[in-house]
Amino acid sequence: MLASLFFLLAAAEPLTTVDAVDLARYAGTWFEAARTPNWFQKKCVGDVRATYTLEGPEKVRVVNQCREANGKTSTAKGRAKVAGSTAKLKVTFFWPFYGDYWVLGLDPEYQWAVVGEPGRQYLWILTREQNPPEALLGRLTDLAAKKGYDVSKLVRTPR
Repeated sequence: MLASLFFLLAAAEPLTTVDAVDLARYAGTWFEAARTPNWFQKKCVGDVRATYTLEGPEKVRVVNQCREANGKTSTAKGRAKVAGSTAKLKVTFFWPFYGDYWVLGLDPEYQWAVVGEPGRQYLWILTREQNPPEALLGRLTDLAAKKGYDVSKLVRTPR
């Protein structure tokens, strides 16, 4: 109930990001703990991860992987570039089409991140560990609600 109230109040406010992201520290593998459903991940049934590799001061290689229902691993490769702030990236998997990738919350030790986009249609909760504690997921869900996301739409990512 409280999360729904945060959603209603915050959804009218412009979406804010963290001040900056050290892309070198952000690089590496992140595990998806939860997401809002989206068309481009509909075949993914578990073990969703993203690996980021720095390719320059403002460019990142992106490799997304997941397990499909047939047991096969699906891989999507793309690129990201800084869009005004290191907390706001533009990502493409199908050039010339780009999507927003905004870091809305980030652990000071780079152990978790909450990522979304200004329209609040897409949201991901990412962690460095494959099975994060429930208490952490609750805190990150609350953070997303305070940012104006309808967290009732979040689905947990099976391992």
